[in-house]
Amino acid sequence: MTDKYKERRFDTYSYEKIDKEVLESIEYEYPEKNTIVEYITNEFFSVCPWTGLPDNAKLTIRYIPSKKLVELKSLKYYLTSYRNVGILQEHAINRILDDLVELLQPKFMEVIGEFQERGGIATRIVAKYEKEK
Repeated sequence: MTDKYKERRFDTYSYEKIDKEVLESIEYEYPEKNTIVEYITNEFFSVCPWTGLPDNAKLTIRYIPSKKLVELKSLKYYLTSYRNVGILQEHAINRILDDLVELLQPKFMEVIGEFQERGGIATRIVAKYEKEK
């Protein structure tokens, strides 16, 4: 029996398509407080780098701002740029954390990806950053 799926795959983009340059920040007026900011979306998509099949996750970004907040429109465009990028789930979550920490320099940040079940296994990834004291 031949493997009819061996040559079948969808086009995927490389990491260069992740649009980090679209990210913008705005001034945070309460840097002395430890306010927790949380953004949640059920619409995070990327694709498997080997098959091109879609990965869909509930994404939670939780952070304590220092001097900056992420501008939400820019965050939406940034996250949407992952849509056809071939990236492992674990790498996507860590990349998001790294890019946002670089932009915002928060006191604390946590990015959680809860990927929908595929092949009987759901994946939950938690990546954290805490500013050194």
